[in-house]
Amino acid sequence: MTIYIQPPDPSPEPDVVHIGVLSDPGLPTDLADWLVEHLPAILTATVSDEVVWTVSRKREPIVLDEHGRIPVADLAQEYKHANGWVLMLLLTDLPRRSGRRVVASEVSSSQGVGVVSVPALGALRLRHRIRELVVDLVRRLTAAESAVAPARRGRRFRKPDSPRLLSHSRYVTSDDPDIDEQMALLGPQGRFRLLAGLVRDNRPWRLVPHLSSATAAAAATSAYAIVTSDLWIMANALSITRLALINIVAIAAMAIWLIYYNHLWDRTSDLGARAETILYNSATVLTLALGVTCMYALLFAASFLAAIALVDPGYLASIMHRPAALDVYAELVWLSSSIGIVAGALGSSLESEEAVRNATYGRRERMRHRDLATRDEDG
Repeated sequence: MTIYIQPPDPSPEPDVVHIGVLSDPGLPTDLADWLVEHLPAILTATVSDEVVWTVSRKREPIVLDEHGRIPVADLAQEYKHANGWVLMLLLTDLPRRSGRRVVASEVSSSQGVGVVSVPALGALRLRHRIRELVVDLVRRLTAAESAVAPARRGRRFRKPDSPRLLSHSRYVTSDDPDIDEQMALLGPQGRFRLLAGLVRDNRPWRLVPHLSSATAAAAATSAYAIVTSDLWIMANALSITRLALINIVAIAAMAIWLIYYNHLWDRTSDLGARAETILYNSATVLTLALGVTCMYALLFAASFLAAIALVDPGYLASIMHRPAALDVYAELVWLSSSIGIVAGALGSSLESEEAVRNATYGRRERMRHRDLATRDEDG
């Protein structure tokens, strides 16, 4: 008698969930590159190991529609079907707000799209925060059957965790018909995190290489002051508190001059836009203060080395009537660098206004200022 053994059914092929990331140029694209490399393994461990996750990205500026909203439906129609994306993530450097609340992320289950506002992540631990937000977005999108069908059939996706992924945050309903819910950052902490994110996007450390005239004027003035014996005596006579105060005033003077001379201060008569104007002006002030501080730190280091090389310790001791220790060199360099920074403010007048804006602002802020200038000319 012949016995036929039915072979076991082959295990079904795993479904593939292809996630596309559309990112603004700049920092959002840097984070998108990191997500492309690490997100598949993260989603396998945190969302579902019963599907194969693939991630790809495209870099395109994300432009708002005439109502100031991200056109989620239009972007989904343009990119998802053309690239075979099941889910779509938008990473933008646009600050997002709902009323007075800062928005960190948005979910559109009907379109299978999640939005992350990178400035709302703040200035530190960006990869950790975007990892947590993206995992939560994917869980919320996969919880909606329409978003991942047919890849969803019989598969087990983990449900979203508590929505409080970021401190002082919660999900709220949205006025945008294409958006189901938004993660809002509440209170002063949310506004401070957004402000820090805007400053981070401006990259204040770029101020030094971009303002060559200001840097040259500061360096030349500091170098001249270093070899001036009258300044040695003055530095020796000043207290540490007075030197620190001169230092702070010099940095503030250069930052204020850059803002005033290059018309970087926003003004508005619209009460509804006042909070936004305060936010952007605060970001400008902090960006320039940090940028000038970076310039001062580099100037101090270079001037300190120059002072040790140029000023003979014996001659310095004879003028100062004290041993020429390192703290004596530090005091005279401290004062000379502060004077140099003030001269750098005047040297910045030789830079074009466009060069200063390019050094001060990130891409999104430069676009915003061009739009404001265009509206002022038209109005």
